[in-house]
Amino acid sequence: MVRTVLLDMGNVLVYFSHDRMFRQMGAVCDRSASEMRSLLIDSELQWEFERGQVSEREFCGRLSQLVGRELEVDAVRQAGSDIFWPHPEMRPILEGLKKQGLRLVLLSNTSISHFEWIQQRYDFPALFDDLVLSYEVGAIKPEEAIFRAALDKIDCDPEECFYTDDISAYVAAGRTYGLQAEIFTGANDLREHLRMRGVSLE
Repeated sequence: MVRTVLLDMGNVLVYFSHDRMFRQMGAVCDRSASEMRSLLIDSELQWEFERGQVSEREFCGRLSQLVGRELEVDAVRQAGSDIFWPHPEMRPILEGLKKQGLRLVLLSNTSISHFEWIQQRYDFPALFDDLVLSYEVGAIKPEEAIFRAALDKIDCDPEECFYTDDISAYVAAGRTYGLQAEIFTGANDLREHLRMRGVSLE
């Protein structure tokens, strides 16, 4: 029996493009997209931001130091966050799950900039009963702390929770905590995974 559905956000509920983020932030920082990838990823600054170890202002300040020029928080936020577009097939699935009385919990590696950007433009976060966000938890998937936080939020036994994510390593980690977990490959496959577990959205 499934009582709770635990869903990833990026490339499940919304699509996103890191390449677009690197290009746009490169334009703000006067760097190439490949240079921005190195500055954000190789330095692990992006992961510190998504763990909530640095604030939005601190992130901008650190980035200013890395590129040797003063950057505006608003410009960095816009360039780094205007990278999302909706997955139109997922809204009906969320609504169908809610109508059946299932609990919905969001589990996402995200920064405060990205999540607030999405909240301001899309209303699907309001459909969730609870949120497990990496920048609030202080950990990113597949780290134990974020999965422990999710287990605290699902309000059921792990085996009564279905979890889907587009990253196979995160799905594998979810299974180690007893969650029913499948890789997200599309809305139709998700419907089938749910149907096989007694949750029909027809």
